[in-house]
Amino acid sequence: MKTVSLRWRVTLTAALVSGIVLVLVAVLVRGLFGLVVARSENTVLTDRVQLAKQLAQQGVSPEELIARVDTHSVRVRLVLADGRSYGSLEHKLAEDSTTKTRFVRLAGPGTLNDSRLTLQIDTPLLARVQSRLGLLLLLACSGAIAVIVLGLWLLVHRALAPLDTMTRLARDIAHGHLGRRLNPSRTDTELGRTAAAFDEMLDALEGALRDTAAAESRARASEQQIRAFVGDAAHELRTPITGVRSLAEAVVQQPADTDPEDRQRMLLLLVRETQRAGRLVDDLLDLARIDAGLQLRLEEVNLRTLTATHLDRMRMLHPDIDFQLTGDDPTPVIADPERIGQILTNLLTNACQAMRNRGVIATDLRTVSGTVELTVSDSGPGVPPEDRDRIFDRLVRLDPARDHRPDGSGLGLSIARGLARAHGGELSCAAPDLGSSGAVFVLRIPRNGPIPTFTAD
Repeated sequence: MKTVSLRWRVTLTAALVSGIVLVLVAVLVRGLFGLVVARSENTVLTDRVQLAKQLAQQGVSPEELIARVDTHSVRVRLVLADGRSYGSLEHKLAEDSTTKTRFVRLAGPGTLNDSRLTLQIDTPLLARVQSRLGLLLLLACSGAIAVIVLGLWLLVHRALAPLDTMTRLARDIAHGHLGRRLNPSRTDTELGRTAAAFDEMLDALEGALRDTAAAESRARASEQQIRAFVGDAAHELRTPITGVRSLAEAVVQQPADTDPEDRQRMLLLLVRETQRAGRLVDDLLDLARIDAGLQLRLEEVNLRTLTATHLDRMRMLHPDIDFQLTGDDPTPVIADPERIGQILTNLLTNACQAMRNRGVIATDLRTVSGTVELTVSDSGPGVPPEDRDRIFDRLVRLDPARDHRPDGSGLGLSIARGLARAHGGELSCAAPDLGSSGAVFVLRIPRNGPIPTFTAD
């Protein structure tokens, strides 16, 4: 079934309501007119009766009384005492009880004494007036309804024009023409607010589409990264596992008279390969814990004391490197000392391997706007500007500058950044000072600890 348009529905509804109101007004006007006429009839008859009595007292002739009382709106019949009658009112009409009539007996000095006077409203005249009034009301109501319908049709057409614009815009967007908007000039009207809400919906829709596309792109990139990471991890594990298996087979197949020193050297190599595989597995487990949301054991930590302890340990392991600690004594931070120590170990070990165990490693502590900054810089070959962010990717080794670490897995810096972010902080590779070519790593940790609901990336 064909649906009537909104324009027609609004027009017909408004016209119907207006027509009903006009009819009620017409009925009310006609009723009020009847009430006014009834009151006027009583007033006119009363006035004519008073006039007739006054004329009878004055002793005027019957002809003069009829001439003055009998008018076009009031008909009169005068019957004298001797039976003679005067006036325009016929006898049978004078006896009509449905018409407003007055009966008066006159008294006076002349021939009008003891005469009977009948006064009656001219009913045909009132009927014609009422008929004309009804016709005028009918014509006025019909004309008013026609004007209302035409005016409403034009006004509704103009008022609903923004809806047609919204319809065209929606169809254009459905066909792929994104970016268009209604941009209403006024937003303090119903259609203006609707148009503004429509634009907001389109903005949100396009934003959702962009977010969805970006999320899909990130998901595809993440999937590719996971696949590459799994492949690289398997490749990294294959090397130590292959070495362990080969050395184990060689140890098992050694004859009984093998030189004890050769056997001891092979066992040491076997232990070293086992430790290498174990470190790689530990790193992979740390990354998995970071991805799942690392649980930190938070406590108050003096970062300067913790840094000094790790530097002392590194001095014993690398006696040819000059380890320095500068800066102020910062306010204690709320952190996990074991994890912060793991970050320091990764940074210091990475610097030692980059310098081939010769050079200077400087650490500096500062407090900046509620954040403690720990800077670790070395005198090694440094990191190219284009690789200062990529160096934190998993299983990434830069070459030839910093690829001199046979025992490295390429996961240390990724783990260090993940631990820093788990504390609500950040780890970044900064540009070295002017005149220096080494690598500079900056660790920022908030003094008050991480947000409780934080989940590391």
